[in-house]
Amino acid sequence: MQTTCAGTWVGSVLVAGLLLGGCAHEQTVPPVPTAEEPYRIGKEDLSRTLPVRPDGFITLPMVGEVQAEGRTTVELEQDIARRLEKYIQSPRVTVMVREVNSARVFVTGEVQKPGAFPLRGNVTVLQAVAMAGGLTEFADRNGMMVIRANNGARIPVRYSDLVDPHGQGSDFPLQPGDTVVVP
Repeated sequence: MQTTCAGTWVGSVLVAGLLLGGCAHEQTVPPVPTAEEPYRIGKEDLSRTLPVRPDGFITLPMVGEVQAEGRTTVELEQDIARRLEKYIQSPRVTVMVREVNSARVFVTGEVQKPGAFPLRGNVTVLQAVAMAGGLTEFADRNGMMVIRANNGARIPVRYSDLVDPHGQGSDFPLQPGDTVVVP
């Protein structure tokens, strides 16, 4: 069951239903490496197969609209399978995240290329500045700030501390939605 659409929360979700309970073969999906916490689907996570709309929902035939944002793939699989039980005996549903683009950081101000950048893995402040092409000649190198998206906290950052080889713990990982401001 594949549907082709486009969405805006960046990432991807593939929903495949093996609707026939009596298949002669089974395809096993390799286990996904587990991190500290399972990935939760975001509003703009999408796939070439099925998008997660900006409102965080997906739409499936026979199932209708299903909330995808904020759920793990297992939670979404179980919900879709439960809804399909009205029509199919023992439905098998697989949800795979193909592309994660929903987590972004923003770099603005006196950098070469301000903008939104994908947050894949642990991206530090210095790495985010590098993704934005580095500082301009007019940048206030020691007046930078990180604005946390989750609570609005403002964290002062000194570029000289970030590049100091003896600066213990001065560079830190950014969180989804954080904004690095370079005055």
